[in-house]
Amino acid sequence: MTLFVFFAVLAAAAMHAIWNALVKVHLDRFLSITLMTLGMGFAALFVLPFVEFPKAEVWPFILASVVFHMGYRTFLIGAYKAGDFAQTYPLARGTAPLLAALGGIVVVREVPAPFAILGILLLSAGTLVMSFRGGVHLERFNLRAVGFALGTSIFIASYTLSDGSGARLAATAQSYAAWLFVCDAAWALVLCVVFRGTQSLPLLARDWKAGLFTGVLSGAAYWIVMWAMTKAPIASVASLRETSILFAMMISVFALGEKMTGWRGAAALSIVAGVVALRLG
Repeated sequence: MTLFVFFAVLAAAAMHAIWNALVKVHLDRFLSITLMTLGMGFAALFVLPFVEFPKAEVWPFILASVVFHMGYRTFLIGAYKAGDFAQTYPLARGTAPLLAALGGIVVVREVPAPFAILGILLLSAGTLVMSFRGGVHLERFNLRAVGFALGTSIFIASYTLSDGSGARLAATAQSYAAWLFVCDAAWALVLCVVFRGTQSLPLLARDWKAGLFTGVLSGAAYWIVMWAMTKAPIASVASLRETSILFAMMISVFALGEKMTGWRGAAALSIVAGVVALRLG
């Protein structure tokens, strides 16, 4: 991973943390994610005339990614029903880079260097500790909630591998990203209507400005990640992306006045150590 790609992924992680911290809409998490996805797709429509139409061999990756994103959202809904997703989501985010690393070895034959493996482990550990800083403990999880969390992590790792492979095969990462965002938005809208009904559409329309803002920022961040996966190992990029949790902590402490606890400090050190190991790898 070159220094430019390294800092580009860190910038994408910071962008991800910023839009999560700044944007507040009067919707639940599922509708908020749907709104963001629609914003990404709408913004991508204006990019389509300036990028190449994907080759036939690229479309299976785009369609697979759409399916994986649908699975991700479906398990998201299941997690809501099983319990508080704020408790299960850390497990999903912390294990996804590990699954992406294992998948990368099997699917794309990318074996991380020893330092990169160490970095992935440290970043995953720091992500889990940072997410559980509020005192939530794994033993409080019910089996159903854990199942949905692990299922979510599998889908995260799956669309990461699909997008990394598809972006490498496409003419440009911009082309792949633009068409993926449009297709994903269309299916996200269908999924929203199926699960929430047409009465959810006026709610989404009410917060369209927030959706467009988050869509543009999130889309730009994920485009950087997909571009980076054409330049560096997928597992390393996927793990480095999780530093967004570190940036979110910094925002919460320095901008929102939240307390800096010992656990948060330990998690931050683990994430920083993981970043350094990835860079050395």
